[in-house]
Amino acid sequence: MNESRAVRNISDTARWVAYFRARETQRQDALFCDPYAERLAGERGFQIANTLPDGNKHEWAWVARTHLFDEFVLREIHAGAELVVNLAAGLDARPYRMLLPASLQWVEVDLPEVISYKEALLADVQPNCLLERISLDLSNLDPRRSLFADLNRRAKKIIVMTEGLLIYFTAEEVGSLAVDLASASGFHSWIIDLASPGQLALMQAKIGQQLSGVGAAFKFGPREGAEFFVKHGWQPQDVQGLLKTAAKLGRAPRELRSLLPEPKVMPQSYPWTGVCLLRKG
Repeated sequence: MNESRAVRNISDTARWVAYFRARETQRQDALFCDPYAERLAGERGFQIANTLPDGNKHEWAWVARTHLFDEFVLREIHAGAELVVNLAAGLDARPYRMLLPASLQWVEVDLPEVISYKEALLADVQPNCLLERISLDLSNLDPRRSLFADLNRRAKKIIVMTEGLLIYFTAEEVGSLAVDLASASGFHSWIIDLASPGQLALMQAKIGQQLSGVGAAFKFGPREGAEFFVKHGWQPQDVQGLLKTAAKLGRAPRELRSLLPEPKVMPQSYPWTGVCLLRKG
C-alpha cells in the first residue's frame, strides 16, 4: 500500500530535501553547490516533490535553511570546533561539498536504511574531512546517551546539528534530547531549525495528513520559540528567520514579502520558520 504514497516513510523526506538542493545547484546564481544532491534525491525525490500538495512550492524556504545551516556551521568551525555531530543527517552532503579542515571530525547519525542508501551512492567520492556514519534510531534513549558519552570523549568543542529533525518530535522528546546534549561537557553549540505555532498549524493542514500516515507527523512548534531551550540548558545566540533570509538573498516570493519585516513581538499565529544557533547555558 505504501508504494502508492508520495512519501512512504520518514526516510523519504530526506530525498525530498535533496531535491531542493539539486534545484538550487542548477541555478546560475546558486547560493551553494551540492553536486551530489540530484544523485541522492534520485527519481523518488523528484516524484515526492511533484506529487505532494505544494511539494515543490516552497523552494525558497529549503534554500534559506540550507544557507543558514552552512553559515552557522562554518562560523563554529572557524571558532575552533573540532567535531561536528549531525543527528538525523539524512542525505546531507556537507562533508563532501564544503571547504572543511582535513582534520575536522564529522559524525553523521541516522536510521540504518538512510545510512546504507547514502554509503552506496557516495562510495566513489571522498569527503573533505574525517567522516564517520553511525546507524541509530535517536528515539532509543540508552543507545543515544551512550553515543553522546562516546562522542564527548573525542573532542572538547563539539557542534551538534539537527536539521529538519525536531519538528517530528513532541515537546517532551525535544526537551529530553536537549538535556541529554547539555549533559555532555564538550557539546558547545547546537544548530536547529524551528517553526512557530502558526507555521506548524499551516504545515499540518497542508501536507500533515499524508506525512502523519507514514510516521512523519509535524509536532513541534513551541510558543516560546527559541526560548523553549533555555530551561533545558541552552541559550539562543543567533536566530534568523527563513523569509527574512530569503528576501536578503533574493529568493523570497513576492506574495510573502508583505509578512516582512518580522514583528518584534511575534503573534502565535505568525507563520515563522527559522534557524537558531544555541550555546550551552
